[in-house]
Amino acid sequence: MRGTARPRAGYALVIATTTASVADICAAAKDASRTLGRVDSGAREAALEAMAAALEDRTGEILEANARDTEAGVEGGLDAALLDRLELTPARIASIAADVRRVAALPDPVGEVIEGRRLANGLELRKLRVPLGVVAVIYEARPNVTVDSAALCLKSGNAVVLRGSSSAEHSNAVLTAVAAEAVVSAGLPAASVSLVAGGGREELRDLATQAGLVDLIIPRGGEGLKTTLSRYATVPVIYAASGNCHVFVDVSADLGDAVAIAYNSKVQRPGVCNAAETLLVHEGIAADFLPVALRELHEAGIELRVDARGRTLAGAALAPVLGAATEDDWDTEFLARILAVRVVDSVEQAIEHVNRHGSGHSEAIVTGSTESARAFTDAVDAACVYVNASTRFTDGGQFGMGAEIGNSTQKLHARGPIGLRELCTFKYVVEGSGQVRA
Repeated sequence: MRGTARPRAGYALVIATTTASVADICAAAKDASRTLGRVDSGAREAALEAMAAALEDRTGEILEANARDTEAGVEGGLDAALLDRLELTPARIASIAADVRRVAALPDPVGEVIEGRRLANGLELRKLRVPLGVVAVIYEARPNVTVDSAALCLKSGNAVVLRGSSSAEHSNAVLTAVAAEAVVSAGLPAASVSLVAGGGREELRDLATQAGLVDLIIPRGGEGLKTTLSRYATVPVIYAASGNCHVFVDVSADLGDAVAIAYNSKVQRPGVCNAAETLLVHEGIAADFLPVALRELHEAGIELRVDARGRTLAGAALAPVLGAATEDDWDTEFLARILAVRVVDSVEQAIEHVNRHGSGHSEAIVTGSTESARAFTDAVDAACVYVNASTRFTDGGQFGMGAEIGNSTQKLHARGPIGLRELCTFKYVVEGSGQVRA
């Protein structure tokens, strides 16, 4: 493992400047996971409390490291959305620390009885929630993921191996040191939180093939990362996938609510996976809705790519600022101040568009009709479906999970925000009194 930031003395095991192999790092994490799965919840919670306090105490150091990353990002031509994800501020660090404390305060999932019953033969069967073991998280320019992942994995009894992008190398190094300090102070193994850094694609492939040492990989990145992992991974993967999200304004929608929800879904933070990328509008309300909504979106700096019907119904005054939508726009996660707009004939056509072009992340309908709402929630195939609310709520913190490692659009093991329970599996414990099978 090769680090570039200068860690505090005593944390060489976690962010060393030596060249420990990925296999060695994962083997140490595996050993640590066996301890984490057995210690009482108090020790894990103490580590999280120490982590939150260290984040606050070392804010200046974290900001200094982050400034090096953001300056390099500007020089390297990172786009505005990636720079926004990369940047840490005092307020953001305080929010991250608050998230750690929220995770610490959540009920401990380890050992939770999912179900239990006495079988006819007298055996007592319990289905218990248990840690996965070692979770590897691969992510791009999101240093907050370093802390969120460490907190969630520690609370759920898992060791975590982190691999961030080179664009956040200084931020990730100091944040991992913060987590290391917390782990050691609580008497937990230092390898409970490890950082793999400094290598290229070979390092990623090494991590993806640590079957037997790593129990799960969660990647947070673009299609290139997904393609690479799907080609090489021998470890199970949950993809924290892209968010091509939609807001559909139904004919019965309250206009004020519809404008506010469309605006919030796109403008509040355009470069994240739960921001809306396409606005669908029922033709029966489009002439009233589009002139107001598109003007507000344009004034907020949103580039509007609108279908032919939408441009007509928006009115002549807006024509100069409305671009023409293309077929490719319906399938694009812009992660930028760009919004595609289409007029549809019905709820059914909106559902068909969402299911054809969406990524299964977060979809919203704004409607005054219970029938339309039920049709949309029943038929739309997505991890999170909203009625009269912004797509921006798809977030572990907003869902009461304290934080999240990502949002899964898959259907097996985890779907939606990946929190504590999604980082666990289960085992059956069966107690008998001498029974043998006939």
